[in-house]
Amino acid sequence: MAYPGYPPSDGYPAFPGYPPTGQESVYPPAGQYSYPAVPGGYPPAGGGTYPAAPPNAGYPGAAAYPAPGGYPGVPQAGGMPPYPGAPTGPGFGVPPAGLGFGGYPQPPAQNYAGGGPAQIPVGYPGGQAPSPMPGLPAAVVQGTQGTIQAASNFDAGRDAEILRKAMKGFGTDEQAIINVVANRSNDQRQKIKAAFKTMYGKDLIKDLKSELSGNVEELILALFMPSTYYDAWSLRHAMKGPGTQERVLIEILCTRTNQEIREIVNCYKSEFGRDIEQDIRADTSGHFERLLVSMCQGNRDENQTVDYQKAQEDAQRLYQAGEGKLGTDESCFNMVLASRSFPQLKATVEAYSRIANRDLLSSIDREFSGNVERGLKTILQCALNRPAFFAERLYYAMKGAGTDDSTLIRIIVTRSEIDLVQIKQMFTQMYQKTLATMIASDTSGDYRRLLLAIVGQ
Repeated sequence: MAYPGYPPSDGYPAFPGYPPTGQESVYPPAGQYSYPAVPGGYPPAGGGTYPAAPPNAGYPGAAAYPAPGGYPGVPQAGGMPPYPGAPTGPGFGVPPAGLGFGGYPQPPAQNYAGGGPAQIPVGYPGGQAPSPMPGLPAAVVQGTQGTIQAASNFDAGRDAEILRKAMKGFGTDEQAIINVVANRSNDQRQKIKAAFKTMYGKDLIKDLKSELSGNVEELILALFMPSTYYDAWSLRHAMKGPGTQERVLIEILCTRTNQEIREIVNCYKSEFGRDIEQDIRADTSGHFERLLVSMCQGNRDENQTVDYQKAQEDAQRLYQAGEGKLGTDESCFNMVLASRSFPQLKATVEAYSRIANRDLLSSIDREFSGNVERGLKTILQCALNRPAFFAERLYYAMKGAGTDDSTLIRIIVTRSEIDLVQIKQMFTQMYQKTLATMIASDTSGDYRRLLLAIVGQ
């Protein structure tokens, strides 16, 4: 099966505005969490003191920050004030990052591997962290959420009958099809396919393909693919034939959990009779090849407990492998970014900023180029703020002339039951417009109606 225009031909640039030009050491951006803006960052240039915060400002439980004269336990040559109740010692002394890329709001660390509850950052009085997304419901901040939920009172036979009537006779009732597929989970859609064949002795996918065309066909067929198969199918088509769509490989292999990657690798073998690692080696080369091979092992540490001492050591190791030497030790970056858990990488990013006086994403920009740069940055972006990464991908799929429909479809479908709610929220905060507004202006007809139904508009 082949989808028109698949896979996409273009990709995405770096996150807009990250880091703020000339302000790599400024923490945090003005107006966030009541830190006063200080030119040149903290500590103020040429001085060893910090300005006092207004009473009752900042983190909960803090009557005020210490008066000018310095923060206890923080070297005056660098670093930032500890938040109230913070532990001290190596690797400590800064607030948990409340900001992601260039001022994007940052959710608390989450159990990405299992989609479980967020972990409260250590050191907040009473264990209560301030909301990193002011105005959002607590339930939204605390975990991830899809826009599509399993339908209650689900009846696969009834849905199969609705689809059969929608395609029977002259013309097609596309709205009836949309009403079903946009309001059923992927597991429920698989049951509808099975019921359709049992009831009518026909293949639902073949009937849909005969009735639909263009982008709406691609979107509906993607929705009816099992999730793992769709990822495996996307990877196969990214490497099939002349040329390679590297950004598709990055988007999938650098963002999925260990379990998802292992299932994708097995599905790729069983459905296409091919070894994904061999295909990657045949289609890519150099440090990018090695990064993707590391990713498709599905062996990233998924322990959600952060080892701050290790984060400090890794940050120092990365600095010595890049900014701190002539040339770059690419294998060191590969080792750390391919094996550490996402919460651990987030702590490493924070430690690196203190050591190098530059954020790690900027250092990767300086030390790498091309696809390996994109892959390494994607891993870090997912460690810091996964919904923001996908929001940015969606934005650039629609920005400018033309639309990268396959990227738009792939992300909307694959994230619809995982974190599309958070992706929508990040999209609005990053681009001052809603995802639905941009979809509506870039698409039309049944394709637009189905996309908007999936995103919850």
